[in-house]
Amino acid sequence: MTLPQPRVLAPGDTIGILGGGQLGRMLALAAAKLGLHGHIYAPEPDSPAFDVVRRSTRADYSDEGALDRFARDVDVVTYEFENVPAFAATFLAARVPVLPDPKALAVTQDRFPEKSFVAGLSIPTAQFASVEDFTGLEAAARTLGRPCVLKCRRFGYDGKGQVIIRDGADLAAAWREVGEAPSILETFVPFEREISVIAARSLDGRVECFDVCENEHRNHILKVTRVPARIPPALAGKARAIADKIAVAFDYVGVLAVEMFVVRERGEETVLVNEIAPRVHNSGHWTLDGASVSQFEQHIRAVAGWPLMRPLRHGRIEMTNLIGTEVRDAAKLLIEPGASLHLYGKRSIQPGRKMGHVTRVFREGT
Repeated sequence: MTLPQPRVLAPGDTIGILGGGQLGRMLALAAAKLGLHGHIYAPEPDSPAFDVVRRSTRADYSDEGALDRFARDVDVVTYEFENVPAFAATFLAARVPVLPDPKALAVTQDRFPEKSFVAGLSIPTAQFASVEDFTGLEAAARTLGRPCVLKCRRFGYDGKGQVIIRDGADLAAAWREVGEAPSILETFVPFEREISVIAARSLDGRVECFDVCENEHRNHILKVTRVPARIPPALAGKARAIADKIAVAFDYVGVLAVEMFVVRERGEETVLVNEIAPRVHNSGHWTLDGASVSQFEQHIRAVAGWPLMRPLRHGRIEMTNLIGTEVRDAAKLLIEPGASLHLYGKRSIQPGRKMGHVTRVFREGT
């Protein structure tokens, strides 16, 4: 079967977005800036992205009738999160172009094929092994040694579905903690810092990377992103080259994030790839206020078949997530000179939930 092929969109055309969270919301706002319409498809009734578009569909991702109507109303489909059910992506791709290609979803939805894909490009990662059952975990732990990290292969985020196994730890307890589900075991990486590269690849194959970000996590949730990362220029260039290589290997169209560890080997700093996110990413939120083009606009440009912009950073930047009840102090940020506040319109405050973020741009050297 021949699938529908992407085309260059015109102002007034419609981009369908799967997922109604804050990323979908910001993608829809970026589309509107460029004269394109957004149509959000999400099952949750309180999806914050619904508030910023004229057209939305609230339906389950398995609802063929709703998916078919959605496909007939849009000119291209993209997504805000990588766990789009394979059925929905395949169903839509037969009717309307879906970008990035669902093949990238198939790889990045499962940590083992993802790590295997990266390793197959001769890009360094932690050592890893697939774990299908408890016997397999015991064997993998003997091979890789401890400490090591057990991660469920699918649906893990913000530290969920993973556990560090240290010397003397109970393997059976770790296996229960990941739900006794197919997993991946990785050697523990004693990293110096965590970084990420936000890259965009256009329909014609051009790749543009934003400056390398340095990320600070608290309780496994991204708290602060600082740009530029405190790494040598040569290492930053190596990190961007890795993101470029991954985007090209996927034949990717859109924005992706490559999360990496900075480690020291034989006295020198280098990088290991940790994860790929085939979408716009929390560590790229600084680009809304700190760059000549945001990651969201860059993604919209890519899936619309429009030229990418070369991103230029405006200064030294710090982006801080507002998590849970921290959003109640947002009024203070509204009067802070130089602070740019973004609230996501979420109606309920929950522990660990990202409610918004604030960006501060400083002159270089301050």
